[in-house]
Amino acid sequence: MLSENYILNIPETDKKRVVIVGGGFAGLKLALKLHRKKFQIVMLDKNNYHLFQPLLYQVAMSGLEPSAISFPLRKVFQNTGIFFRMAELESVHPDKNELITDIGRIKYDFLVLATGAKTNFFNQEQIEKYTLQMKSAPDALYIRNRTLENFEKALNKKDEEDVKSYLNVAIIGGGPTGVELAGAIAEIKKYVMPKDYPELDLQNMKIMLFEASSRLLSGMSETASVTASKYLDDLGVEVFTGTPVKNYDGRTLTLPDDVTVDVKTVIWAAGITSDKIAGLELSSYGRNNRLIVNSFNQITGYLNIFALGDNSLMTEPAFPNGHPQVAQVALQQANCLAYNLKQMIANKPLHEFHYTDKGSMATVGRHLAVADLPFAKFKGYFAWLLWSVVHLFSIVGVKNKIFVLLDWSWKYITYDQSLRLLVKHKTRN
Repeated sequence: MLSENYILNIPETDKKRVVIVGGGFAGLKLALKLHRKKFQIVMLDKNNYHLFQPLLYQVAMSGLEPSAISFPLRKVFQNTGIFFRMAELESVHPDKNELITDIGRIKYDFLVLATGAKTNFFNQEQIEKYTLQMKSAPDALYIRNRTLENFEKALNKKDEEDVKSYLNVAIIGGGPTGVELAGAIAEIKKYVMPKDYPELDLQNMKIMLFEASSRLLSGMSETASVTASKYLDDLGVEVFTGTPVKNYDGRTLTLPDDVTVDVKTVIWAAGITSDKIAGLELSSYGRNNRLIVNSFNQITGYLNIFALGDNSLMTEPAFPNGHPQVAQVALQQANCLAYNLKQMIANKPLHEFHYTDKGSMATVGRHLAVADLPFAKFKGYFAWLLWSVVHLFSIVGVKNKIFVLLDWSWKYITYDQSLRLLVKHKTRN
């Protein structure tokens, strides 16, 4: 009789099995740290690739192809002995040390949940229905298609208000994603659209950035916030802080005091949350459905189930509301957990996790960026160069690094982007 594990065709072994759910920054780092040790590593992910999310906005704005910031997980795991299965997690059964997926069930000795986060619409159903989000490669491609399609439609409209509606772009959320998107769109308006759409009067196009709090880049310094606002203003972006969006119906954006704006392209970048996982106690969840973990990344109430990265919530004196949901936290937690898992099977003391903040950066456009580092704050050309170097070297795969560098170099030299392809999926009858 075959064991339940055999449903996923994972062989039995004397090694402790670590099942990692999620192939993002944390999951990938942990798997590669453990694969030569006394563990059998099994990774599950709904996609067969690792995605470098910080550059998704450049895919959405026709600056990069999705393949340039994606890397096949099976290629990463070649000659490592790591087992990968493309699967979606459905539930966890802690009492049986097993989890259920859409392709079967599997036992684990240690379970690591590194499932990341999704867009948080704060229970605003109509906004969720009509706005665009950007958390995956398909999302970014959809934004690219919608934006280009709206430019094309604007050409065929006679009524000036209709033209403005199709040309206008609104971005909700003034964090790094929103700021970087706004800057990228402003540069397209300045350098690309006059050549691609000479018939359009670009004076009719507004780029608007709405932020509910009192300033942009709330996770960075006041200096970075003020500088980013000035850069966006210089690029022609209209920035509205202290302005929460009340509703959007696909054409009309409603603001406080019932002020309305006609806009066909609205991109939501105002927050993230996590999905709850069936089988875990409700008491294990904190704010925005993040899993509450101790200083060893163990989920509250469980000794052998861990959470890493965006879907984990760990507090320490310097971060009473939890760590920021950025790649550096995920990578550092993965390093710490890799060490602790080795300590656990050796019955040795565990190491508590403490986040080392290496700084934050955001780019607005060519030679325009802000950087808050532990030892100094930068802006302008040097911050832009530093941002470019850090992001380039963080991408997985030499080929991907080369492609991104070539695309960036071409854009820098020509002030142009060559990936403005409106590719639609044709449905079959």
